[in-house]
Amino acid sequence: MKKNPRFAVVLSGCGRADGSEIHEATCALLAIDCANCTYQCFAPDIDQAAVVNHVSGKTVSEKRNVLVESARIARGNIKPLKEFKTEDYDGIIFPGGIGAVINWCDFSQSGVSCSVDASIRQTIWNSYKAGLVIGAMCIAPVVIAKVLGGEGVKVTIGNDEGVAASIRQTGAVFEACATTDVCVDEIHRVVTTPAYMLAQSIKEVCEGADNMVKAMLEMM
Repeated sequence: MKKNPRFAVVLSGCGRADGSEIHEATCALLAIDCANCTYQCFAPDIDQAAVVNHVSGKTVSEKRNVLVESARIARGNIKPLKEFKTEDYDGIIFPGGIGAVINWCDFSQSGVSCSVDASIRQTIWNSYKAGLVIGAMCIAPVVIAKVLGGEGVKVTIGNDEGVAASIRQTGAVFEACATTDVCVDEIHRVVTTPAYMLAQSIKEVCEGADNMVKAMLEMM
């Protein structure tokens, strides 16, 4: 393992229904810290595609910024994604949450034909070309597949056959995976875990995040 690995963690807002899933993001940060590594949070400086009342589950007519909302999870220690530089990091993690498929891209509406935000696409592609280890949780692997599917990257989101079919259409390889396990693509240096695509508790999310970070560290 590389000495003192440093992780970038990319967020998509704050809250599972319109941003990053908070448990997943926090468990990823905790796993990094418990491994005695450091991290820096990033988020694209863009408007959210929607704002959801997390009590009622209903969309509300508000305007919120992905970077500003993500700062809640990062305790204010966050940078715009445009400031991310691959040479400063050894790994990069994309937690899940609906924000991954409405703010980073429009997969929730357009499926496999979705378009990906330019800053997210560039970050994933540049990280891949630079040899960083890429981690993704829950639904976020569909974004990795959309960008890197042509490279034949292997990912998991658990066992949802509908989403799996979309992943395969990108050219990516889908691997079914148990709740706390990880799908490890050693060739393309990508590690993914189902998290709340299957998890029934934060304990399971935390175990999956820990397994993901450990697998990423083994590649560094």
